[in-house]
Amino acid sequence: MNTSRKRAVLFGLTLPFVLASASVLNAQPEGQNVADPAHWPQARSQGLIDSETEERISALLAKMTLEEKVGQMIQADTSAIKPNDLTKYPLGSILAGGSSPPLDAPDRSPAGPWIDTVRAFNDVAMQERQGHVPIPIMFGIDAVHGNNNIVGATLFPHNIALGAAHDPDLIRRIGAATAKEIAAAGIDWAFAPTLAVARNDRWGRTYESYSEDPALVRSYAGAMIVGLQGNPGEGTIQTGNVSASAKHFLGDGGTANGIDQGNAQISESELSAIHSAGYPPAINAGTRTIMASFNSWNGAKMHGNKSLLTDVLKGRMGFDGFIIGDWNGHAQIPGCTSTDCPATFIAGLDMAMAPDSWKGLFEKTVQQVRDGTIPMARIDDAVRRILRVKFKAGLFDPARPYERMTDLIGHADHRALAREAVRKSLVLLKNDGVLPVKSSANILVAGSAADNIGQQSGGWTLSWQGDGNTNADFPNAQSIYSGIAEAMEAGGGSATLSTDGSYARKPDLAIVVFGEKPYAEGSGDIRSLEFSPGEKQDLELLKRLKASGIPVVSVFLSGRPMWVNPELNQSDAFVAAWLPGSEGGGIADVLIGDSSGRPHHDFTGRLSFSWPKTAAQFSLNQGEPGYDPLFELGYGLSYSNPGKVGQLAEIAGIDGTPLNKSHFFTNGRVPKPFTLQVEPAVTRAPVDSRTKQEGATQFRWQDGAHGMISIDGDDIDLSFETNAEMMLKLVYRVDNPATSKVTMNMGWGAIDATSLFGSTAGWQTVRIPLKCFVKHGGDMARLHPVLSFETTGSMTVSFENIELATQAPDGICPSGR
Repeated sequence: MNTSRKRAVLFGLTLPFVLASASVLNAQPEGQNVADPAHWPQARSQGLIDSETEERISALLAKMTLEEKVGQMIQADTSAIKPNDLTKYPLGSILAGGSSPPLDAPDRSPAGPWIDTVRAFNDVAMQERQGHVPIPIMFGIDAVHGNNNIVGATLFPHNIALGAAHDPDLIRRIGAATAKEIAAAGIDWAFAPTLAVARNDRWGRTYESYSEDPALVRSYAGAMIVGLQGNPGEGTIQTGNVSASAKHFLGDGGTANGIDQGNAQISESELSAIHSAGYPPAINAGTRTIMASFNSWNGAKMHGNKSLLTDVLKGRMGFDGFIIGDWNGHAQIPGCTSTDCPATFIAGLDMAMAPDSWKGLFEKTVQQVRDGTIPMARIDDAVRRILRVKFKAGLFDPARPYERMTDLIGHADHRALAREAVRKSLVLLKNDGVLPVKSSANILVAGSAADNIGQQSGGWTLSWQGDGNTNADFPNAQSIYSGIAEAMEAGGGSATLSTDGSYARKPDLAIVVFGEKPYAEGSGDIRSLEFSPGEKQDLELLKRLKASGIPVVSVFLSGRPMWVNPELNQSDAFVAAWLPGSEGGGIADVLIGDSSGRPHHDFTGRLSFSWPKTAAQFSLNQGEPGYDPLFELGYGLSYSNPGKVGQLAEIAGIDGTPLNKSHFFTNGRVPKPFTLQVEPAVTRAPVDSRTKQEGATQFRWQDGAHGMISIDGDDIDLSFETNAEMMLKLVYRVDNPATSKVTMNMGWGAIDATSLFGSTAGWQTVRIPLKCFVKHGGDMARLHPVLSFETTGSMTVSFENIELATQAPDGICPSGR
């Protein structure tokens, strides 16, 4: 295999140099979890402290009651608080979490309801009333790839894609455009950028990391902060800038086995040299806030680690802004609960994110200050830092010139910038002479993701997990297929969409778009890097087209590098497109040439994560012992610099199917490790599904006999998935309606599902929240069996798929007929 030239140096620092430097910092044991500030890099906040502002803060502090001070230190979520609550509980901040809605509107809303929501809270916070010091709230939102909670916003590629662009100025411009779209929606604070250095690609947040290489993360950190906030001391909400939040401090990308919220079992030298790489430049660029991480460091939770939050971050690194917690992260500290945690404030947290626990935490913290558990000096320091940020962000100035400038949301200039980012982030892994595509050709565009804007955008898109979206939810966006069709039409050719790859006339070439379904933290963790283990529909599609003599171009969507050797072997060209966001046309810009096949744009993207040779290469980082990737860090072919990829071994190195705990019934069969049990009163037979011959199984219950089918597993634990608001998704067809009550069990939680099977309506999809089964007595920590359907009447039902799916607005909890 002839790879492209090896990028030995990224922005002036090689990874082996970084690791070598780390090794001489100290020789403390790996179990150490108390940091020594002397071993950490120095920095200094810029643009945050000046004498005039500090005097104004002192004057406010002198007027504030203890309740008002503690209120500034607590943040609630829109789903659990109303504006009028602020008259009794003077909180300092409100957030709208990943799937939390604006007031009196659905979570998928355009800018208007969000503007009204922020105003409603601020109107109460700024009321002139006796005994109350008016202080504006900060309103935070997870704008991690554009203002991604707002319908119509520009969605930029996720960070893993931006890392492949190797372009800090692009990052700055994206930050500036994102800030304007946030400010136009009335919001003043972005929980971004993520500065994690992901070192285990099984982690479900890998796509939020720019690179495995700390030097690349370091080069991007300050650029994104300046883009969002403006130059230190200059940008405010009045200039179309918003406060940034560098996150998550610290080590979230280094947890053992890539487990989200897990334990980073590493030395202090590695934590400092690798995982803190982005924080000094972010602080030097003036970041106003930094978010504490859920994870532990050698057993000590970050939300309670004083040596890191206070001694290192505020001391050694000179951070003068404030530290915000993550979603009830304080509750994970031993001895704490979500409503009782003095340890987190004593450790250095300045504002606790207490989305649904805010009231209890407020009351308990006030009590703990009064009884001396939390020193008053710590409260005053935290509130000073919060007020400092509010002044510097321009929140005390009532002018909001960008608010309601909704034409900025999805603005053509921002979409053009996002399209540029897509072009620059594409990495060409293989090309056997089929790219660029002549725009005069007649091509087929296939694959489940070809015309799916939600899938190409990934997690943190209108909902937390990015699921439940349709193309109609993206009024300003373009799917990958649409972009390709537009480019082909311009050159006199044509592009026909066929998700399953069928065609009436043999095409000159097929572009197949496929990849990971959307996910976010927790549910995105995987235990094998094999793409789609045990469920090979996409591979079968590639094989079918290849066997028909049709050249195949694969466009692979993923939030991490994955083992796709079989898919690579069946592709004449293979493009790592990551999660490109709303501008699918950026794919066509590079893949489709002119009518003669001359390219309009070349591939310039280079891998910012090493690509695995086997599915078992979970931690594959340049500079580490045993580094043996399929494609190394910095790899990427181009039209001007081609290379040859030979036949690849198709031995995964690990069996990923036993690790499955979310796919219970796929294409009419039960995948490993699950088994199907069918009682004698029920018969079964294969039938065609919507898209595949014998892709479903039909079950027929006999009348008058108790009949049950069950899917069994080995004590499957779905407690995290339940807390994450996940749903059981059924794709089925009622062939003969149920004549008696149908009971559906999950975790011994029995629900009356008769209404789901009471009438014939063709193929349908139903989502049932896992919490529905908990409500009916289910124990989601020990599922044995996992799922069952039973009735004493007659019924005929064909099942195509049964799987876990992330939260969507159309979930139902059945209640009989």
